[in-house]
Amino acid sequence: MTQNFHQFKATSLQGKEIAMDSYKGKYVLVVNTASKCGLTPQYEGLEKLYEKYKDQGLVILGFPCNQFANQEPGDEQSIAEGCLVNYGVTFPMFSKIDVNGDNAHPIYKYLKSELGGVLGSKIKWNFTKFLVDQEGNPVKRFAPTTKPEKIDKYLQSVLKN
Repeated sequence: MTQNFHQFKATSLQGKEIAMDSYKGKYVLVVNTASKCGLTPQYEGLEKLYEKYKDQGLVILGFPCNQFANQEPGDEQSIAEGCLVNYGVTFPMFSKIDVNGDNAHPIYKYLKSELGGVLGSKIKWNFTKFLVDQEGNPVKRFAPTTKPEKIDKYLQSVLKN
């Protein structure tokens, strides 16, 4: 059977296992995040996208990662507080994971194999974004430097379907 995003599970920041099939029928933007990165202000833009499109079937999933210059050193509680206090994040956040290497989370192994980037199947930096369609197929990869505002236009076109 072919793999699909909906087959995976991940642990939320609150320690609860979440099945990705609970997002069937929605577009999912998967983002590896960090709270001490130059790109961290993207949380604000991501939250705006989420607010704007959540009623049209978009969900954003944040996966904190400490693999890039130690920019996510905190534990789950400090990550949660930072996201909420500094950026008002209301979209689902997950516990800290690896996105590259042998210990990369299965979701990231899958997404990278489906949508390679400039560095092949490696994640280049924090805030790499993957868009998964309602059926669980990865459809688009956005670079870390692609601001959420730029993704907005793309989302407008796909969410109208």
